Amino acid sequence: MPLPDCWYLSGPTASGKTAVGVELALLLNAEIISLDSMAVYRGMDIGMAKPTLDERRGVPHHLIDVVSPGEEFSLAKYVAAAEQAAADIAARGRLALFVGGTPLYLKSMLRGIFVGPAADWPLRREFLAIAESNGPEGLHARLAKVDPQSAARLHPSDTRRVVRALEVWEKTGKSITALQQQFGQARQAADSRVFVLDWPRDELVVRIDERVEAMFRQGLVEEVRELLAGGSALSHTATQAVGYREVIEHLDGVRNLPDTIELVKIRTRQFAKRQRTWYRSLSESRFVARTPRDQTPDVALKIVRSVPGSV
Repeated sequence: MPLPDCWYLSGPTASGKTAVGVELALLLNAEIISLDSMAVYRGMDIGMAKPTLDERRGVPHHLIDVVSPGEEFSLAKYVAAAEQAAADIAARGRLALFVGGTPLYLKSMLRGIFVGPAADWPLRREFLAIAESNGPEGLHARLAKVDPQSAARLHPSDTRRVVRALEVWEKTGKSITALQQQFGQARQAADSRVFVLDWPRDELVVRIDERVEAMFRQGLVEEVRELLAGGSALSHTATQAVGYREVIEHLDGVRNLPDTIELVKIRTRQFAKRQRTWYRSLSESRFVARTPRDQTPDVALKIVRSVPGSV
């Protein structure tokens, strides 16, 4: 079950969550808890589009910049930290507003956490090598042989989750889909305060491309170079962030900068598509239609007014 009295604002990348979230927090007298798996890493600022101090407008933000990029940060660690942050916020007499775009984190806060085997990085590297030599379809075909239930719900290009499903099968002999049934029961959207910003696809693609170009203008390559020069290797989790792994490859001479920018655009669009699929699978989601004509304060006010007794 969701934490009592908490609100949630999510949506695909580049949907405007940060700005709407701050407006919403001001209306609700809330503090914001990041719902982003990569925002926990210090120094990964430009590529994660973290809100600046000015953009936060005095609203306290939690679970941003809490670990170094060389550390692993698991789902279990996030849930424990988020529950503690929400309890602290409630003790101050304020509401907790979760804002971010990691659907698995959202689902875990709403329904509970799936406790699976710990990451086995040597095993994962074996699976990634298969994907590299045979393509993601080859890896997906391997999953289909041992765990057709999970293969049926995972797209072949979603390599990270295909690898995790194979890992769980190898470690437990059970389908990750079956094990995930320990998640709590879903609730209806009308009974939830889970809002998802929803742009027309074409508009979202434009916003994504503009954001990627802006990140490179703001110095994403230099940021990654400084992270790599920091004396410790980036964690496996940190290097999976879209934008960072492509820039690392660029710095290693794999591809030139223009091609790197285009690849980041493509992979960010693919990531946004997966996010939208996740949101559609969550019955708690209350979709908030957005267009370029919408003013951010109006969107926040619309959300608040949709919940009786909030204003």
